[in-house]
Amino acid sequence: SGGKRGRGAAAKYPFVAALETTEDGHPIYMKCSAVNGFRKQTIKRWAEKLLATGAHVVSDGLSGFEGIEAAGFEHETIVTGGGAASMEILALHWVNIILGNLKSSIHGTYHALNGKHLPRYLAEFNYRFNRRFKLDQLVDRLLWNAARTPPMPARLIKLAEVAW
Repeated sequence: SGGKRGRGAAAKYPFVAALETTEDGHPIYMKCSAVNGFRKQTIKRWAEKLLATGAHVVSDGLSGFEGIEAAGFEHETIVTGGGAASMEILALHWVNIILGNLKSSIHGTYHALNGKHLPRYLAEFNYRFNRRFKLDQLVDRLLWNAARTPPMPARLIKLAEVAW
């Protein structure tokens, strides 16, 4: 109450969410990545690294998303204007639902968040979401990966937490 709302508010951490959909618009895979900010160069580096060649990207009107075009991707901008009406935009429907689920998941799991661990929180959500149709294999895959992952020194784990 009384504080700044939206992007740039205190205790908010910047991240980008990408969602792959079927031809009829249903979500298949997602990737949420922590970023250092919403600047054009940051988004460009993120897009070059994580988006599939030939991807068609739809985003809100944030100017930093011009970095997607700069990275050579087809980019469609939909200026949402914020508020409840922006939630009704069909092209962003599933992203809004998934971001709401992410927020509920984090609030329901953690008592407090530490910004330096944001990539870990997002990676956990990505892992579960992307395997939601294979829930019977989830624990087996986790054990398989854990058994084959060598011990990691703290310095290597910290490298994985670097935001774009």
